[in-house]
Amino acid sequence: MGWRAEEHVQESAASVAALIGGDPDEVVFTSGATEANNLALLGLARRAPASRRRILVSAIEHKCVLAAARALEEREGLTVEAIPVDPEGLVRLDALEAMLDETVLVASVMAVNNEIGTIQDVATVARLLLPYGIVFHCDAAQAPCAMDIGKLASHADLVSLSSHKMYGPKGIGALYVRRHLHDRIEPLLYGGGQQGGLRSGTVPVPLCVGMATAADIIRTDEGGCERQRVAGWRDSFVRSLQEGPYAMALNGPTAGNRHPGNANVRFPGRAAEELLGSLQPHLAASTGAACTSGIPEPSHVLREIGLDEHAAGSSVRFSFGRFTTADEVRGAGDLVQVALSGDF
Repeated sequence: MGWRAEEHVQESAASVAALIGGDPDEVVFTSGATEANNLALLGLARRAPASRRRILVSAIEHKCVLAAARALEEREGLTVEAIPVDPEGLVRLDALEAMLDETVLVASVMAVNNEIGTIQDVATVARLLLPYGIVFHCDAAQAPCAMDIGKLASHADLVSLSSHKMYGPKGIGALYVRRHLHDRIEPLLYGGGQQGGLRSGTVPVPLCVGMATAADIIRTDEGGCERQRVAGWRDSFVRSLQEGPYAMALNGPTAGNRHPGNANVRFPGRAAEELLGSLQPHLAASTGAACTSGIPEPSHVLREIGLDEHAAGSSVRFSFGRFTTADEVRGAGDLVQVALSGDF
C-alpha cells in the first residue's frame, strides 16, 4: 500500500512538472503557494554566500513574497529592493537592468498579478538575470488559467504553484526547484526527510493527485479554449459597464496582456466598500487580493501603478472563471449599474 501511495505521488509530480516543462524530481509539494514562496526565498537566502546579500522583488508581488522578503531584511540582514512597474503593472525592464550585478542573490517577479491581472514577460526577465548568475523566482500561482506556461521551467529557477488557482483542491501547492539548486535551499520544516529533504512531513497523497488532475486538464487543448471563453465573458462585462451612464475605467493592462478572468475596475467618485456593500449578497467581488480581506487599506498594487488613495479606494476587482455563464455576466453588469444608481 505504501509503494502504491508513493507511485501516485511520483505520477502527480510528473503531471505538475509537465505543466511547466520541468522534471518530476524538481517538484516539491507544499501546503500552497504561500509556503512555496516562503520556501523559495527564505530557503535560498539562509544558504546565501556572503557575496550575494541583495534580493529584488517587483513592487506588485503577492503579499506573502513581500512579507518573506521583509522578514529576511529585518531578521537576516539582507537588503531588499523593489523593482518598479509601469502604469500597466509591467516590470520596468530598464530599471531592473540597472539594479543587476553579482551581489544580487535572487529576483522575484510573478508571472501574473493577482489583483490587476498583468502578464509579465518572464522570458525577457530571465535573459536579463542570466549573465549575473542571479536566481529567478517566479510566483506562478495565477498563471495556469491565464497563459501557456509549458516552458516556464526553462526561464525560471524556482516556480511557485497553487492547486486551487487551477481548480484543484485547496491545501496543496508546489515549488519547482531547478535541480542544481537543491543543495542551496534550506528547508523550512525538519523531520523525516521526505521530498529529498526539502520538505519533511507526510505527503498528502489525495491532494497531490487532485492537483495533478487539475494540471492535466489545464494542459489539454480545452485549456486554451477556456481562456478565450473566459476572456469573452470578461470583455462582455466590461463593455456593459462602459456603455452604462456611470464613469468607469479599467485599472492595469490592456485586455490582451491581462489574465482572462480579471477585470479591476475603477469607479471615480465612488467608494468601493460602499459599492460592494450594496452588491452583497447578490454578487461576489473584492477591493483587492482575497487573501487580504478585512485589511482596511488601499491595495499596494494599485498604488504602485500610480493610483492615489482615492482612486485605489474606488476600485473593485471582478473575477470570471470556468463555471461563469452568460446569464451571470449579464446579471452582474445589471447589478453593478443598479448599485451605482443607488436604487438597491
